[in-house]
Amino acid sequence: MQYMLLINEDESIYEGEEGAKKMEATLAGHMALAQKWAGKGIAFSGERLKPGSTATTIKWDNGSHALHDGPFAETHEELGGFYIIDVDSLDDALEWAKQIPVPGKGAVEVRPVWPMEG
Repeated sequence: MQYMLLINEDESIYEGEEGAKKMEATLAGHMALAQKWAGKGIAFSGERLKPGSTATTIKWDNGSHALHDGPFAETHEELGGFYIIDVDSLDDALEWAKQIPVPGKGAVEVRPVWPMEG
């Protein structure tokens, strides 16, 4: 079964010289995790996302809509990227999600993919 791992983190920790070092270390952690998945034969895909400040959100209200700059959620963390992994169970997905490098504060949401029919 496929699970999406949505990585939410505070983008501000990557600012400045120290932030650049933290970003480099975090990316190395992601590459190491991808190598683990490949070594275990786990099918996966994923992408980084541009900062939340580049987002545009469409909000609907009873049939009408409005555009808003920025991400939808009003939190201190932004959606920074995602993986889709194909594993046997939610427990497996959770174990892999715990290994995603998230420096500072953040969260990884694990959600089953609902395949399209047809």
